[in-house]
Amino acid sequence: MPEMPEVQGLSTFLGERAVGHTIARATVSAIAALKTYDPPIHALQGQAITASTRLGKFVVLSCGDELHLVFHLAKAGWLRWYESLPTTLIKPGKSPIALRVALDDGSGFDLTEAGTKKSLAVYVVRDPQEVPGIARLGPDPLDEAFTRETFAALLDGRRMQIKGLLRDQAVIAGIGNAYSDEILHAARMSPYAIADTLDGAEIDRLFDAMRETLTEAVAEASGKPPADLKDAKRRGMQVHARRGEACPVCGDTVRSVFFADRSLEYCPTCQTGGKVLADRRLSRLLK
Repeated sequence: MPEMPEVQGLSTFLGERAVGHTIARATVSAIAALKTYDPPIHALQGQAITASTRLGKFVVLSCGDELHLVFHLAKAGWLRWYESLPTTLIKPGKSPIALRVALDDGSGFDLTEAGTKKSLAVYVVRDPQEVPGIARLGPDPLDEAFTRETFAALLDGRRMQIKGLLRDQAVIAGIGNAYSDEILHAARMSPYAIADTLDGAEIDRLFDAMRETLTEAVAEASGKPPADLKDAKRRGMQVHARRGEACPVCGDTVRSVFFADRSLEYCPTCQTGGKVLADRRLSRLLK
């Protein structure tokens, strides 16, 4: 799933390539992906793109202050950019393409989604806050106003595992499964640690790891075209999706915990005092 660094990379890329151009047409080929009907998708035609921004994991392409194309790539979505957009007809239901946007200079992009579970979402709104997922976003962890004290206040009173808290978009915006694994590894913290039990030193360590991990990943994504962002993300991972490999910090074997639709990765030596976490389907820690 694209997370904050990759989505920021896409937003920056579109800011460089699409802002200043006019939308010649916007075509939805996966009707279920379009979550709004007023304004209609064809209202974008003839509109000049004035800004590209990121809110959490959402990209917002603004056409002035009153019309915005917003999209969320979900688990298996991606953006494919073309300097010269293909002219082939998109057949609904026969293509992974959910949305095609053509610009006035012949360039443009497709939003695509792999797999059978379709969750990619497209919105055309007058205000980005009309998108439910944006309206409930928590603070952005790279915002200058997001201080260590802000973070500590979010943890206070939350009896939930820290891995789940980091992934909760209503608590902190933009972090998903991969970067929460990386942050917890950098912080030397178990994914099962309970948020409101962390002491001051642990909060300091986790806050610093979160800011440093995300800042480095955003910098790595900066300036890369969409086609290169996924590989850049994989190269930067220390533990996520590296089950069975050696931890680059201590040399222990990276382990996984499996859930119904995802897994988490961690290093026992760095994060759990050498304990191997049970498969989550067993719902307990191996003794």
